[in-house]
Amino acid sequence: MNWFDNFFEKTSRTTARLTSRRGFVAGVGVVLAGAGAFPLLPVSRVRGEEIANDPGDPTNCDYWRYCAIDGYLCSCCGGTHTACPPGTVMSPITWVGTCLNPGDGKHYILSYNDCCGKSGCGRCLCTRNEGDKPMYLPQAANNINWCAGSSADIIYNCSTAIIVGVDDDA
Repeated sequence: MNWFDNFFEKTSRTTARLTSRRGFVAGVGVVLAGAGAFPLLPVSRVRGEEIANDPGDPTNCDYWRYCAIDGYLCSCCGGTHTACPPGTVMSPITWVGTCLNPGDGKHYILSYNDCCGKSGCGRCLCTRNEGDKPMYLPQAANNINWCAGSSADIIYNCSTAIIVGVDDDA
């Protein structure tokens, strides 16, 4: 076992000569900070095509796209179901949901984007929460102020429902 001991002694001494405790602690800190920030990464918001058969009224909480929404509807606040009202900015981070379109029978993946920047809208409150997950799964939790990731003020105004794609597994 002499070769085994010599190998590990040489490796240990080389590692000790090339590294420091401060460097090791700094590296561990970077890894821990990166791991803590990982759930805060944004959801991909690649916008899909608008669909031809889109039944319902976007100003009504019963509209099929709002199955997982929790907040004021932008379509009642000067915007649309896919665009923020003037004077607000769409938050770059979102939560997602999957809703069934009764017009074509397909499930669509929706990105719920908060609009931020001016006073709250206060009209057309809609709290459906279908598929809402606990706060430790932020990408599917709708009770978070997503405006905290916005470049504008963190004042929440309303929420949009943008189709990201079709859920073929549903």
